[in-house]
Amino acid sequence: MRVSSAEGIVMEALWARAPQSAEEVSAAVASEQGWTDATVKTLLNRLLSKGAIAADKDGRRYLYRPVLKRADYVLEESEGLIDRLFGGRVSSLVTHFSEREKLSAEDIAELKRLIAELDNER
Repeated sequence: MRVSSAEGIVMEALWARAPQSAEEVSAAVASEQGWTDATVKTLLNRLLSKGAIAADKDGRRYLYRPVLKRADYVLEESEGLIDRLFGGRVSSLVTHFSEREKLSAEDIAELKRLIAELDNER
């Protein structure tokens, strides 16, 4: 399921706390994004249509909750990024950041630890 970046902001609000009404979601994200309440409601409806969230009737309003797990969303987004920008190769991603000096000593130590862990598993 493809979730747009705007929809992702709404999802983050719901992953942080659920269930929430449309008004609560709007209060959490609208002003920071420069969105109206109508924009937030449109995004909630899109997410409902995609099956990423569910809505439960609560009196005269609906309470929204995530169906899509954050871990699944992160996996799909990260795989898409690596596929689109780096030909599906994680090593190309790491090379890109290392060439631009974006990797700290702590990042390098963590990468070494992960590689050693992967070597031990194989």
